[in-house]
Amino acid sequence: MKRRVVITGIGAMTPIGTGAGGLWSGVRRGHSAVRRLTRFDPAPFRSQVSAEINDFDPLTWMNHRSAHRLDRFAQFGVATARQALDDAKLHIEACRSGRIGVSLGSALGGIAYGEQQHEEFVSGGMRRVSPNVAIAVYGGASGANIAIELGLRGANLSNASSCASGAIAIGEALRLIQRDEADIMLAGGAEAPLAPLTFGSFALIKAMSTRNDEPESASRPFDEDRDGFVMGEGAALLVLEEQDSAIERGARMYCELVGYGHTNDAYHMTAPRPDGSEAARAIQLALTDGAVSAGDVDYINAHATGTPLGDAAESRAIRCALGPSGRAVPVSGTKGLYGHALGASGAIEAAITAMAIDRGFLPGTTNLSRQARDCRLNLVPACGREAFVERALSTSFGFGGSNSALVFQSVRISA
Repeated sequence: MKRRVVITGIGAMTPIGTGAGGLWSGVRRGHSAVRRLTRFDPAPFRSQVSAEINDFDPLTWMNHRSAHRLDRFAQFGVATARQALDDAKLHIEACRSGRIGVSLGSALGGIAYGEQQHEEFVSGGMRRVSPNVAIAVYGGASGANIAIELGLRGANLSNASSCASGAIAIGEALRLIQRDEADIMLAGGAEAPLAPLTFGSFALIKAMSTRNDEPESASRPFDEDRDGFVMGEGAALLVLEEQDSAIERGARMYCELVGYGHTNDAYHMTAPRPDGSEAARAIQLALTDGAVSAGDVDYINAHATGTPLGDAAESRAIRCALGPSGRAVPVSGTKGLYGHALGASGAIEAAITAMAIDRGFLPGTTNLSRQARDCRLNLVPACGREAFVERALSTSFGFGGSNSALVFQSVRISA
């Protein structure tokens, strides 16, 4: 019998707020954090807008030595891990650290740091290159450093499944606890991709919005005038905990995580399968895994990047997976607030979905002015609304055709 898994802590580093409370306040305010890019001069690129985190001080979360050793994406990971543990009121020294692990996804890992170090190499040779670069750029660096900083000796997993990475990391962590291979997992994603070559490469393939004169309205999930995603940065980690353990220590439980599904389009590196069939199958697998019927889903937080092809394919996938319920269930796309943090997005949206259940509120779809004709869903308007949410779904998709879905439900405690 599968063990039950609950979410007892949330850590977040996003352009709209820090920590669980900051993130939720940003969702409720509904103000987009997208601005003209300031990290470097974006003038050479078609797209010149982004969602940046401007108030992050790593020394708030780690000592100077660690902050110097870690690049930005790894710093995000350590910071959100500490936030999540604090939110869960979980003291590692009181637990068996060999049963606590980390599962973290990142599409690009330390690529921005690698870019910066390459510039140092070109200008000054190897004597200018940091000795940290070799151990900072790989995708597993953030998860490894979380384990080192916190003394976690359980399983440590990393994946780089593009923009589905954070959701996949959460799903794989769920399975470890269900199979009694871990008691607690810190799971989610971290991404810090705002560097010239990385940003420019996405601009080159025309994947990003060029609404440069109206940055705050550039990210437009499911809107008729959407023209691409807005690159962002950020991280989110969830504390996943075996339910009996959480009850025993009197933990606050946001909700239960019950289902996970993962498929691949096997179609194209950047374009989704047009009919959304494999994305639909990922949703159906997650529902089956969680023993949840399509008609029982009360809310969907969609991947909804604001790309013309992606949003249309996701709309078809939702209708295909849920049948008649697919046009009735409330759906929102929250990236209009904080952009697309690539591999971290699925984790940020999992955190939002968990809080939607816990707090009884459906987040709005910021910048939804004219619902697209090819996105026939019951979309939550920008203002959001109060609602009872018992079961919810979060979807995440990535380059290479990676599809993932997570199913959450309100906590049920058996007598």
